Amino acid sequence: MQLQDATALITGGASGLGEATARLFVEAGANVVILDLNETAGLALEHAFSERIRFVKTDVSSETEVLKTIQVAIESFGQLDIVVNCAGVAPARKIVGKSEGIYGPHSFELFEKTIRTNLIGTFNVMRLAAFAMEKNLPNAEGERGVIINTASVAAYDGQMGQVAYAASKGGIVSMTLPVARDLAKSGIRVMAIAPGLFETPLMLGLPEEARLSLGQQIPFPSRLGRPSEYALLAKSIVENPMLNGEVIRLDGAIRMGPK
Repeated sequence: MQLQDATALITGGASGLGEATARLFVEAGANVVILDLNETAGLALEHAFSERIRFVKTDVSSETEVLKTIQVAIESFGQLDIVVNCAGVAPARKIVGKSEGIYGPHSFELFEKTIRTNLIGTFNVMRLAAFAMEKNLPNAEGERGVIINTASVAAYDGQMGQVAYAASKGGIVSMTLPVARDLAKSGIRVMAIAPGLFETPLMLGLPEEARLSLGQQIPFPSRLGRPSEYALLAKSIVENPMLNGEVIRLDGAIRMGPK
């Protein structure tokens, strides 16, 4: 599928991996609708790319809000062709340990929130977007749409304190093949990217020394990944019709230790 004149829905598109993807897609000629809760950053992007980007404040786990945003995409740009799911949270909490000085079990509410945002939110956007994509006319390759989800290396090598995050990302990995098979007859491809250590807002909040130390753990290149490199892979997935039903690790060959 070509990005020129296509319409992409990008969750978490106001910052980090999602913002980089939105910017690259617009440069390639696509129209983009950003779903995010960060209204200030989302509106700033809409203002910067007024003819190509629409921002809609959206909770990805809400059926009503996602449906409304998909309708905005269709009314603004004609149809929905691509989804890139980047929205997510990454709490750090051991299953039993200290939190705010109190020793005890992992917060049930925090685990539930992580699953709801990362896994249920991804599923919710996928199912509703796929239903809209099925109405598209197929292109020369028979494609009606492309869905790209964001997993994580934590799905494979989850570290101490990542039980909720790893569970949510493991679910995204496990959904990739069955959803691709479900949507094959509709001509909708489904892929996932599993990033390693990237320069996301979470990482950029760390001291420079800590960021350099983390980057040095990566075999090559020995640095944190750049959001633009995630965006490049997302673009390649959209443009390569044989990529389907697979999870691609984007991690510089790192395999995470226990902590």
